[in-house]
Amino acid sequence: MGTTKYIMSMGELYRKDNSLCFRKNGQNVYIPVENTKEIYCLNEVTVNTKLLDFLSQNHVVIHFFNYYNGYSGTFYPKDQYNSGRLLIRQVRAYEEQRMQIAKAIVTGIGKNLSYVLYHYYKHDKKEVKPAIDWLKKELPEKIERAETIPELMAYEGEAWSQFYGSFQYFLPEDFMMNKRVKRPPDNPINALISFGNTLLYTKTISAIYRTHLDQRISFLHEPSEGRFSLSLDLSEVFKPVIVYRTIFDLINNRKIQVEKHFDKKVNYCLLNEEGRRIFIEAFESRMESVFMHPVLKRKVSYRTAIKLDCYKLIKFILEGKEFIPFLLEEGK
Repeated sequence: MGTTKYIMSMGELYRKDNSLCFRKNGQNVYIPVENTKEIYCLNEVTVNTKLLDFLSQNHVVIHFFNYYNGYSGTFYPKDQYNSGRLLIRQVRAYEEQRMQIAKAIVTGIGKNLSYVLYHYYKHDKKEVKPAIDWLKKELPEKIERAETIPELMAYEGEAWSQFYGSFQYFLPEDFMMNKRVKRPPDNPINALISFGNTLLYTKTISAIYRTHLDQRISFLHEPSEGRFSLSLDLSEVFKPVIVYRTIFDLINNRKIQVEKHFDKKVNYCLLNEEGRRIFIEAFESRMESVFMHPVLKRKVSYRTAIKLDCYKLIKFILEGKEFIPFLLEEGK
């Protein structure tokens, strides 16, 4: 998995000379710091300030998750790429061009959702056609008419509802979704979606960290205390291709099964350790998979595509170049 390290077990992560060491059950596992860009702690992991200082020097981002596979927070080394000029322009873009950027994001979401569904339409799941038609015809008209951010977010919600409503036509019955439930997820499909969305959100945090953008100033989502809202914005268009395609492949190829890979309690449902391992492997594999980029004329990975969307936003903010987020037709 190259630049990303996942820690699934309880233990202690600390600095040992010029390396990282994870100690569990009396055993040491060494992690070379040179190629590590981000670490995911998916269990109770003890860290100290000496370690955090070492990670900061090496620009390593570390993400922490709680018992419910939910995101707790990120240790974010001091900003590597500060740019006062871009910060001022980003704030100005928020004040003057917020709707333009937000509309571009929702347009991208709608197009990517319809491309994912079209795959099933091509493979004889004709029942998904009404959702595709709505996403292609009605959604663009609604986006164009929208005058406020809440209105736009309501249309985005409708787009996702159309998408979720199509699951019944190509997923097995035990992965049906009655409604989207997040904290904590209440059934297997919600557990997969929540975990996948959180992984993608944190990947986007790491990508933004390596640019001059400010995480706190977002356009579609309200900039808010206590979360990196720009990551919510930029990850949104990638969800259909990275999160949902991963989920659909795992379910339909029976790599993830309800009876084997989930812990179910009265009011919640979570991936167990084996389920998380399978999901992460598939997720990372999709992040590294490549497509021919129509503008760059070379193959790029989805991981790189997230970074490219950050640069597209910077170009819009600084140069006024139209912001068109990632479209799945580019990445077939």
